[in-house]
Amino acid sequence: MCAARIDYEAVFQALPGMTALLTPDLRYADANRQYLRSAGRSREQVIGRYLFDVFPDNPDDPNATGTRNLAASLQRVLDTGERDTMAVQRYDVESPERPGHWDERYWSPVNVPVLDADGKVVLVLHRVEEVTALVQARAAEGDRLAVLEAELQTRARELQEANEHLRLAHAGERQVALALQEAMLPPPHLGLHHPVAVRYRPAVDQLNVCGDWYDLIDLSADRVAVSVGDVVGHGLAAAGVMGQLRSALSAASRVSAGPAQALDVLDTYARSVPGGENATAVSVIVDWEDNTLVYSTAGHPPAILVDADGSVRLLDAATDPPLGASPEHRARHQSAVTFTEDAVLLLYTDGLIERRGEDIDVGLARLVESAARHRRDSPARLADRLLGELLPSATDDTAVVVLRL
Repeated sequence: MCAARIDYEAVFQALPGMTALLTPDLRYADANRQYLRSAGRSREQVIGRYLFDVFPDNPDDPNATGTRNLAASLQRVLDTGERDTMAVQRYDVESPERPGHWDERYWSPVNVPVLDADGKVVLVLHRVEEVTALVQARAAEGDRLAVLEAELQTRARELQEANEHLRLAHAGERQVALALQEAMLPPPHLGLHHPVAVRYRPAVDQLNVCGDWYDLIDLSADRVAVSVGDVVGHGLAAAGVMGQLRSALSAASRVSAGPAQALDVLDTYARSVPGGENATAVSVIVDWEDNTLVYSTAGHPPAILVDADGSVRLLDAATDPPLGASPEHRARHQSAVTFTEDAVLLLYTDGLIERRGEDIDVGLARLVESAARHRRDSPARLADRLLGELLPSATDDTAVVVLRL
């Protein structure tokens, strides 16, 4: 039985709580019936208008802090892309029936980001629960001011401390992960002095770092092994797995007959590393003596070769499953292509081309077009242009290697 199509506009309007949608410049994009009813405003008085024009602070109360506190919470959501729960706020509202008269009101707000496919905050869901009756009832039981201040200060302090601990824990673990990433992914030092650039960009949200790696190894006077890979998962655990797989592939590449054999060795090793299964990788041997690229791919997006004339080739003729993904070990394939002088080799991880709700071929085509258009740039400039055009906001960590041939 097919599920009926959900009318999300009707769901939004029927929500029992007070809910509004705000644009990044804090204008009302929408508000449900409960919000308008409790606030005593019509849609015409709200939609499209700036939040603090509709609900300013009480001008008769020099100690009013409602707008300042709410603005700070909303800005945190816009800056971090994370939910922000506020302490109970006193935020008086002008009576619609008695202009100039301000009703004492208390609210418990929660602000939640709405993200687009690139992880950018496009709306803020502002949900409010009115607790005026509860606060006033508690205050009436004893000394009004003392009870009220104690109630509000206790809850505010607890929430602020909890939020601060979470922010500090998040920031601390993220810094550890980034430091680990930097230590394990140093800049390349190729003896051949061919122009090369590497870039690593961590994700902006949560602890989405340390899943991707790159490596460049001098094999001889005129041969270099280039690889990139991606571990399933994120954070410190993925960082540890990444380091093990990168080191294993580096060692295997130095003694193997070619990239397929090196990935065969890595495939066997990945099966013994918890978290190593289904990692992806691509390895390319660049040989300047005969101008050839020999490559092998384990479930990874194809490397890209951009010739000096602007023609583009995807290195996708030797593609096998991710590491440790097949129940039986099978020998991996490799293929070879020739290149012309001043061509560009580009390796990358899927964060550069994947978008939520979009076919990956669309992102791949976008990358091919951009790489061809900027092929005459230096590797450093080309890498920066690719990240700037294709990755305005990183929702997954991304590694890029650009090598001028």
